Amino acid sequence: MLEPVLTFAESHQGLLWSVGIASAAVFVASLVAMPWLIALIPADYFAHEQRPPSRWAHLHPVLRFVVFVARNIVGTLLVLAGIAMLMLPGQGILTIVVGFLVLDMPGKYTLERWIVGKRMVHKPLNWIRAKRGRTALQIYQHAHPQESPNP
Repeated sequence: MLEPVLTFAESHQGLLWSVGIASAAVFVASLVAMPWLIALIPADYFAHEQRPPSRWAHLHPVLRFVVFVARNIVGTLLVLAGIAMLMLPGQGILTIVVGFLVLDMPGKYTLERWIVGKRMVHKPLNWIRAKRGRTALQIYQHAHPQESPNP
C-alpha cells in the first residue's frame, strides 16, 4: 500500500523539493504580508451595517465588471489550490481563507464582520494594528430594541 507512494517520491524528487520550497516561501510571505494587510484595513471598515462602497465604485461599469470577474477568478483559483494543498504540501487552510476573502459574494461582509467581532480574532488584529501605529478596528454593534416595561 505504501510502495506506490515511495516509488512516486523516488522518481519525482525534484518536483517534491520544488513544491516543498514553494510551500515554505508562501508560508514566509504570508507571515510578512499579513501584518501589512491587516494594517491596511480602514479602522471603520467593519463599523457599518452594510459594506461601505468599494474603491472601485467610481470606475466605468465595464471596468468594474472586469475587476469583479478577475477577483472572483483569482479567489476561486486560490480556494481550489487551498483545497488541493490540504492533501499536498502547502498552506491549505490559509490559502482557502485568502481565496474566500478575495471572492465577492452575497453575505460575505456580514460573515467577515461576525468573525472579526469575535474576541479571539478582534484582539490579535488590534494588537497587530497597534504595533503598526494604526487605530483599533471598530465593529458594528447591532442595536437591540429596548424592551418597554409593562404598565
